[in-house]
Amino acid sequence: MLLDLIEERKSIRQYLDKEIPNEDLNKILKAGYLAPSWMNSQPWKFIVVKNNETKDLLSQLSGYQPHVKNAPVVIVFIADKNGWSKEEFSKVLSNNGLAESAIEKILTKPMLYPSLLGDDKVLLRSVEQVTYAVSYMMLEAKELGIDSCVIGAISNEATVIKEEIFNKVNEVLNLSKDDVLITMLTLGYAKEKEKTNKIRKDYNKIIYFEKLN
Repeated sequence: MLLDLIEERKSIRQYLDKEIPNEDLNKILKAGYLAPSWMNSQPWKFIVVKNNETKDLLSQLSGYQPHVKNAPVVIVFIADKNGWSKEEFSKVLSNNGLAESAIEKILTKPMLYPSLLGDDKVLLRSVEQVTYAVSYMMLEAKELGIDSCVIGAISNEATVIKEEIFNKVNEVLNLSKDDVLITMLTLGYAKEKEKTNKIRKDYNKIIYFEKLN
């Protein structure tokens, strides 16, 4: 069951020196490719990184987290702000079967078309969408017996803590001004199988029905 998979999954930071078969890697990527997004906007790009020098740079970008450097594969998640341009977004809506009049109406409503609210809102909506793809990839990886860890504490457009490394990564990954590195996912096989012990807040302090108490 999917819920069992979710309960069993945990973040793994130490990996065997073992390659991930291309067939399995493609399944993980396809899971992200098929993830839902607002009006099917798909404002994302996924970069598969295996090169050791690039992984070293990505490790530096994330505060020298060793598992970024040592994982067999790192998937870099990019928010594609250009996906919200009038041309690209209109194309997506048209492919969804919307009539031109309906598309024009959507493009006048800020709630439906974040570009009307400015660059910051476009980035926020893009981050929201990217998280869905990350989750889908993590679960597909677990289904295939491949462990993973989502990488936080990254110097990106929102933080730019390490400007020199930030600029170098953008150059190496060939990112444009509309491409924003949001997060990364390390993939590999755990060195040691650890029992999952999910410690969560009290269920009744998280889940509410109809309204907060």
